[in-house]
Amino acid sequence: MITLQGVSIDQDIYELMAPTTAGDIAVFPGHEPIVTIASPGVLSVRHKKGDADTALEYFAISGGVIEINPDAIRVLVDEADHGEDIIEAESKAALERALKLRDDAQDQVALDKAHQLIDRHQVRLRVAELHRRRRH
Repeated sequence: MITLQGVSIDQDIYELMAPTTAGDIAVFPGHEPIVTIASPGVLSVRHKKGDADTALEYFAISGGVIEINPDAIRVLVDEADHGEDIIEAESKAALERALKLRDDAQDQVALDKAHQLIDRHQVRLRVAELHRRRRH
């Protein structure tokens, strides 16, 4: 996975589950080549075939592009926040601020920006929750 901040994952994996504009997809070794648009949401990684769901690694991603070839997957996104890097209290506070921005929006541009922030922080909170469950 490549973000504006640099490479987040550069290793072999068994399965990638990603949100796309056409719906969620799961990608396994040998997948047919495709290029698709990633939607903001939860990206999950299973490193080995026998790994249980509790071993999944989670990322909150912004939209981007996913390129799948039989021997490689490239996920190009602006942001990919790892579950362990998300501080729930900060994301909750940011979500509250975004909701207030939405409520106070005076025009469509401000409303659209508020909705983007709401979506971002809701995804971050979901990833933080999934990561917390994984640890227990």
